[in-house]
Amino acid sequence: MSAPGPLVLVAEDEAPIRRFLVAVLHGAGYRLLEAVTARAALDLARSHHPDLVVLDLGLPDFDGLAVIDALRAEGGPPIVVVSARDQERVKVDALDRGADDYLTKPFGTNELLARVRVALRHRARLAEPGGGATTRFHTGDLDVDLEARRVAVGGGEVRLTATEWRVLEVLVRHAGKVLTHRVLLREAWGPGHGDEAHLVRVHLANLRRKIERDPSRPRHVLTEQGVGYRLAVDVPAEGA
Repeated sequence: MSAPGPLVLVAEDEAPIRRFLVAVLHGAGYRLLEAVTARAALDLARSHHPDLVVLDLGLPDFDGLAVIDALRAEGGPPIVVVSARDQERVKVDALDRGADDYLTKPFGTNELLARVRVALRHRARLAEPGGGATTRFHTGDLDVDLEARRVAVGGGEVRLTATEWRVLEVLVRHAGKVLTHRVLLREAWGPGHGDEAHLVRVHLANLRRKIERDPSRPRHVLTEQGVGYRLAVDVPAEGA
């Protein structure tokens, strides 16, 4: 008998969208909880401890951003935001507050399932002994060994500057997750650099020139327009 699928809490007040989310996730083997208000979502999260929350920001009682704050303050599960709000500042705010990903309505079935899988994998790594301290990352033609501080593309070693290495290390430790400029600055440069997004852009451009076959069409370090960057997982091998 196979193990039950992960438990997902869907917090969405629009019935057609909620039914769509539940149908897609149930069809993929997930167990479901449903909430139509922020208060109900928090009550279910606290009583049933879901493995992941799919959260609409426009809930009727109070803003979904407050739900993110509450769940993060309590060390809650990963959160994938689904919202009609497509303003960059809202996306950045949700991710800076601790959401793991952000999907703007409308979105496709495959995109939803892919983001849910990545968020669950990322949280599973963090739950491993040692805090999910990933030491090796491989996808497509990119191979990163954090312990040896070695980067290879297509089997050939690539030399990075100290700053480029710190940026890549942060991306690897959060592989698949959207990282805002503020998060990258905090983790790669340290406190006090929260408003220097140009540093991220410059060093990401340099990093891409070294690890991407075609920096103008990156396959590994993807841009989330106006929000930040994501290190892609499950990149197919060249020519596949």
